[in-house]
Amino acid sequence: MSKRILIVDDAAFMRMMIKDILSKNGFEVVGEAADGLQAVEKYNELKPDLVTMDITMPEMDGIAALKAIKGSDPGATVIMCSAMGQQAMVIDAIQAGAKDFIVKPFQADRVIEAIQKALG
Repeated sequence: MSKRILIVDDAAFMRMMIKDILSKNGFEVVGEAADGLQAVEKYNELKPDLVTMDITMPEMDGIAALKAIKGSDPGATVIMCSAMGQQAMVIDAIQAGAKDFIVKPFQADRVIEAIQKALG
């Protein structure tokens, strides 16, 4: 069975790019969210195998959403997505329980490698 993934990013274009990469590599995208609040709701509703989480978003940022998801499901697998120059936030995210991070603009092979490693 293919792994079920929730994509979280405030930019529709970025969600579309990740969805495209994942679909072509046999993953099932079960949902999308545009901010951290939606991410937490969708996670609890869909129980995906993995979440790709943008760091900088309105309403609730990715790190707060990561902490909320980990609070309700300590076994959650989350990979953070960040633009260059957000190293401090990436460190915060890893300390909060993120499995890995991928840098924008996305490189398909790096996205798949991170996801396979996290799900490993």
